[in-house]
Amino acid sequence: MPILYTTKASATGGRAGRAVSEDGVLDVTLTVPKELGGDGARGTNPEQLFAAGYSACFLGALKFVAGKEKVKISEETTVTATVGIGPREDGTGFGIEVSLSVNIPGVDRETGEKLVAAAHIVCPYSHAMRTSTEVSATLA
Repeated sequence: MPILYTTKASATGGRAGRAVSEDGVLDVTLTVPKELGGDGARGTNPEQLFAAGYSACFLGALKFVAGKEKVKISEETTVTATVGIGPREDGTGFGIEVSLSVNIPGVDRETGEKLVAAAHIVCPYSHAMRTSTEVSATLA
């Protein structure tokens, strides 16, 4: 696969720390939600970041497939990603579950469902989640 864009971000402090992109545009304070044993301090967490990234990426895929199908979609179109985290049943770690809710004002249900199905194939986040994309983890 030819790579068209690459970026990096680094985290320090784990779930209670800081994450910064290599260009410094993304610079967020990370906090642990109360539901995961944290103090609920103001900040974000990996699940919120994943939900934001997935929803933006899926909307981009939706616009791409709508353009190919010559369907005009409203600027008011939204994608909401709901991300949950919890212990895996095998007891060896944690897993996530994701659901997407897409609202395309002004598009009939049949057309909208076709666009969402096509976007789910095009979106790299959806592809990674569906295929359990292999991730390398190495010690620097």
